[in-house]
Amino acid sequence: MDYSVIADAYGRIEATSKRLEMIDILVDLFMNSAKDVVSRIVYLTQGKLYPDFVGVEIGIAEKLAVKALVRASGGKEGDVLADLQRTGDIGQVAELYLANRKQSTFFSKVLTVERVYEVLDKMARTSGVGAVDMKMAVFAGLLSDASPMEARYLMRTVTGNLRLGIADMTVLEALAVAFGGGREVRGVIERAYNICSDLGRVADMLVREGVDAVGGLCVGVFEPIRPMLAERLSSPEEILEKFCGKCLAEYKYDGERIQVHKQGERVVLYSRRLENISSQYPDVADLVRRQVKAGEVIFEAECVTVDLETGDMRPFQELMHRRRKYGIEAAVEQYPISLYAFDMLYVDGKDLTCEPLTVRRIALEGVLERNVQLQVAAQKAVCSPKELEDFFEEAITGGCEGLICKSLARESVYQAGNRGWLWIKFKRDYKSEMTDTVDLVVVGAFHGRGKRAGAYGALLLAVYNKEKDIFETVTKCGTGFTDKDIEDLHAMLQKHVIPRKHSRVLSTMEAEVWFEPYIVLEILGAEVTLSPIHVCAMDAIRKDSGLAIRFPRFTGKYRTDKSPQDATTSKEIVEMYQKQLKQITN
Repeated sequence: MDYSVIADAYGRIEATSKRLEMIDILVDLFMNSAKDVVSRIVYLTQGKLYPDFVGVEIGIAEKLAVKALVRASGGKEGDVLADLQRTGDIGQVAELYLANRKQSTFFSKVLTVERVYEVLDKMARTSGVGAVDMKMAVFAGLLSDASPMEARYLMRTVTGNLRLGIADMTVLEALAVAFGGGREVRGVIERAYNICSDLGRVADMLVREGVDAVGGLCVGVFEPIRPMLAERLSSPEEILEKFCGKCLAEYKYDGERIQVHKQGERVVLYSRRLENISSQYPDVADLVRRQVKAGEVIFEAECVTVDLETGDMRPFQELMHRRRKYGIEAAVEQYPISLYAFDMLYVDGKDLTCEPLTVRRIALEGVLERNVQLQVAAQKAVCSPKELEDFFEEAITGGCEGLICKSLARESVYQAGNRGWLWIKFKRDYKSEMTDTVDLVVVGAFHGRGKRAGAYGALLLAVYNKEKDIFETVTKCGTGFTDKDIEDLHAMLQKHVIPRKHSRVLSTMEAEVWFEPYIVLEILGAEVTLSPIHVCAMDAIRKDSGLAIRFPRFTGKYRTDKSPQDATTSKEIVEMYQKQLKQITN
């Protein structure tokens, strides 16, 4: 299959901001592709070669990509860099230079999807002495055979910023229409994706074996399950009302959520974003080998830094010192951890995700040999607001963020990849002001002045609207940032700069710089107010008004463990406003 077919589809997707049009374009692309390349097209459309948990990344440094472009086009490196600085889009620059290349390649070959995929795979797996030169030469060869349009998307793909505005759920819906018979089977396909986290595999199975085979996909070790998420309420009375008067309250630890997979002596640890983080926690892997008495197991736990002398839990930020490639042994010594297990998803061949919480908890306790470093999350069955409030205060005193309240009903299954009312987060009371933090996505920025000249002075932040699969602006934040934060954020955000507002971002404000939704920051504000400017939950409270966070401040916490879709939702902001209003009127 010619790669130009994909490039043309990407061009049409990039030209529209309408999600239904994007889906129609993808449906057409999938249905006109050979069965054996659909999975590769799905991966490439995600901007990857394999699912995240495999750990094979296409990405090459922008500097190396520029050198490959210079070799393929005959342009001058200084000119390329100047145009890149002007446009901010290396794909656009590649398209320009290949359209005006100084010499033709007489023996060029038509690019196929198979060749592009195999070359990128070879580049991703190349390491050691001479790897940089080899990658540049191989990629330059690919660019030499590319049309200007193909070069645009090849360059963006290898530098990790495809800029199409397509979410995984959009691809799922297109697959349902193309090969499942219609949108009504999306739930089956989504469930399969949620338990294997491999969209290419799901697509391949759907194309070759049909919807029934996809519906029969089972949980497997070393295939991370997309995590279940919680809703949020602030009142013990409301929480218990949701659970018909009784729930299981569990400590919400201030750590990193980890999904543990074990088969024999092999242990792999996955982050909330399903990245393999085993290398950062060798002590956790050893702990699991020693203390988990099951041949095969998948369970979830919170990893928390502790003071070994006092047993006190340490702040979340200290745990982030483990996020490093080098000096792991020193970090293990300096930042010891405890593991608090809270859910069992699979044990010795049995998928527990469709079992109620009580069954999963019994299974969890049955395979763990607990010690100081490995414990089961503290929990208590409660049936009165006072019991819940008392347990909440106990959790806060113990150094936790609050509680996760869980349904004890027969229907309390593990809803992989979904947020629902089976789990409710209880963090803090909302009085007349915000006392709880929110996790917001950076979607835009405004240039700094004075001391911040040359950097970003303020960031435009958004919440996630799950129903519409979009990001809605909720505040503009410029306080709480240290000089180092300003410098670090500018560097972090550069690779996510896009030429116009992202297709999944809804905003009436015009940012001076736009970003693809990627980076999540923890923010604390004074209160939630009605706003004619911000579009979070527009019309939900009052016609022509959205909701905004007033006087926001960055807490210093970068939520690298959260994807943009895991950010605070517009629905949660509505609930915060309503509870706040209720407190004021009372």
